[in-house]
Amino acid sequence: MSSQLPSASLPAAALSGPRSWGTDFILLAAIWGSSFLFMRISTVEFGPLPTAAVRVAIAALFLLPLVWLRGLLPELKKNWKRIFFIGVLNSGIPFACFSFALLSITTGLSAILNATVPMFGALVAWAWLKDKPNASRVLGLVVGFAGVAMLAWDKATFKPDASGVAPGWAVLACLLACVCYGISASYTKRYLSGLSPLVTAAGSQIGATLGLALPALWLWPAQMPGSTAWLALLAVGVLCTGVAYILFFRLIENAGPQRACQ
Repeated sequence: MSSQLPSASLPAAALSGPRSWGTDFILLAAIWGSSFLFMRISTVEFGPLPTAAVRVAIAALFLLPLVWLRGLLPELKKNWKRIFFIGVLNSGIPFACFSFALLSITTGLSAILNATVPMFGALVAWAWLKDKPNASRVLGLVVGFAGVAMLAWDKATFKPDASGVAPGWAVLACLLACVCYGISASYTKRYLSGLSPLVTAAGSQIGATLGLALPALWLWPAQMPGSTAWLALLAVGVLCTGVAYILFFRLIENAGPQRACQ
């Protein structure tokens, strides 16, 4: 991320007035690109489900006061069912999947697999919203998917490695996360259009927190994780989730699900 965009300025930037969706896209890509490193650090000590649960809980605690300060709580209360559902689909399941995957594959490979999101986003938008991609976009998606398949092919073994997790299952977990992202983008465009991106971002993290709470408590580590793991989760919760999802839902609203997933 550019040194000209310090993390302290991101919440204000994410809540500012209309801007080119291209700027949001570049900023979102930079933020999400760093999330895999933070998740890798925290997952080793917390475990997959607690990592995902604490991540969304931190994001919810960061975003909810902003919703209250901006007088948007009535909007959240009115649409909470669909927003909470999208939180489970767009945050709870994917974050748990990626946290699980990072136990046995590298952050680089998980980021590469995450590059299949545009393909799934385009396919879902085409099938559900009748948003047919043009020929150049189809070609780009095919080339991109072929590249991802070539890079991940040698990891698609289902024999457990030193971590006790088969890399093949980790690859499938990443792809399931990407499918969830693709579905949630079109769902958001169809059912949550017109809502404040801040409301959708905050409500989705509350929904994800509720969905992951019991499994995370059940699997909570016996030994309290160290300060490094907690700081990594703080970074991924505030920056890579709280701020990032404001940008993401604004992209869906302004540019559509296909471009938001790219």
